Parts: sequence; structure tokens; C-alpha cells
Amino acid sequence: MAPGLASLLAPLLSPLLALVMASQLALPPLFDQALSASREGRFGDALPLWDQVVEQAPQAASAWSNRGNVLLALGQPEAAIADQNRAMTLEPENPDPHLNRGIAEEALQRWGAAEADYRWILERDPADASALYNLGNVQGSLGDWPRARACFEAAAAARPGFAMARSSAALAAFQLAELESAEQQLRSLIRRYPLFADARAGLTALLWRRGARGEAESNWAAASGLDPRYSQPEWLLQQRRWPPNPVHALEDFLALRP
Repeated sequence: MAPGLASLLAPLLSPLLALVMASQLALPPLFDQALSASREGRFGDALPLWDQVVEQAPQAASAWSNRGNVLLALGQPEAAIADQNRAMTLEPENPDPHLNRGIAEEALQRWGAAEADYRWILERDPADASALYNLGNVQGSLGDWPRARACFEAAAAARPGFAMARSSAALAAFQLAELESAEQQLRSLIRRYPLFADARAGLTALLWRRGARGEAESNWAAASGLDPRYSQPEWLLQQRRWPPNPVHALEDFLALRP
């Protein structure tokens, strides 16, 4: 390199290096702030923080994926999918963006696309409990409750203590008219997790269907006190993703209460 050219480059490199170092020093606190806001459900506060993170660190796949999750929580599934796609480009073998994209695809009822994302994860890790559980939700949305039940049971086996997977498996058994099995599973969950609203509400519906009104009332008092959303059939079907038979049984119970 000619001496004159070297002397021109040297003054330019020092400020650039200083800028990069300053950005690296500032990024961890900013990332932590964005993550804290996301975890606390302050999505309106989290989004501008993630905007700053991806602007300062556009090669950080986790930042794009986290911003995508916030966008989904704010009701922007298409934008969420775009961010997850960016994260996948940066880290092609990371399963998290596939899981997160699948959830956004479910929000748009793109069942086939969501299933493909979950199966991509399961091809690499057949015991990924989150992918198994979400795949069960997809199968349930398609009306295939035997397959949904199998996925929920596999998720519960893969992650001991995955209470929602066990409750979903019991509700799928309810849908398939296996009431004795469903009741046994729900009672077992309640013994272990007395404050688990999902199992309490599910047992309420099942007991009502079997004619045990008094015990149904007592379980409903606990469930409704823990989480009032269980009185909303639309939330149960579209958000919690209960099967239709338990939802209708709970609707009947609520309609006939004094």
C-alpha cells in the first residue's frame, strides 16, 4: 500500500472502531431493558427498545426474534413473521424463530405453515416439548383430536411438570368421549396443582356433563376466581384452544347457573 493511502485510512479507522466499541458497551443494558419489558407484558414499551436493538445490532438473530414476538403480541402477525424470517436467515439452525413463526402463523390460521415449522424442529429434536404441544394445537384446530391428544401426551412426557400439556391431553380425551380417563387426569392435576385454573374449569365441564352439579359448582368457584377468562367461550376456543365438547359443556353449565 502506498504511504499516502495509509496515512489517509488511519484517521478514519480510529473513530469507526470507537463507534463500534461504544455500541457494544451500550447494547447489553438496552437488550436487557427490552427483554424485561417484553417479559413483563409491557409490549408498547418493549417495541421501541427492540427497534433500537435491531438498529444497533442488525446481525443479532435473537433481537429480531424477540421483536417479532412483541409484534405478534401487539396484533401484527405478518410483521412478526417477517422478523422471524430475518432471524432464521441469520441463524438457520436455531429452532426458536421456527417456533415463534409457527405461533404467528397459527394466529393467521395458516395451519399447514405452522405445522411445517413445528415439524422442522421435531425432525431435529423429537422431544422438543414446546413444538409437540403447539403441533397438538394445530391438529386440534384441524379437528384431528386423536393426533392432538398424542402430541399433548408426548409434550407432557418430554417435559415433566408441563401442566398445560397434561390438561390439554385430558381435554382431548373429553372430546373423544373418554370421560373416565379425562376425569382421572384432571383430578390428578388438581391434586398436584390446586391453583391450576385450566384443570379446575375442565373438571367443572366434565362433572356437569356427568351430572355432578354440586362438585362442578365448587370447582367452578375456584376456577373463576383464579382466571375469569374461563367464562368466555370465544377465548376458550380461539386463544386457549379447548376442544368444542368441553367448551359446550361449560357453556351449558354457565347458562343454567342461578
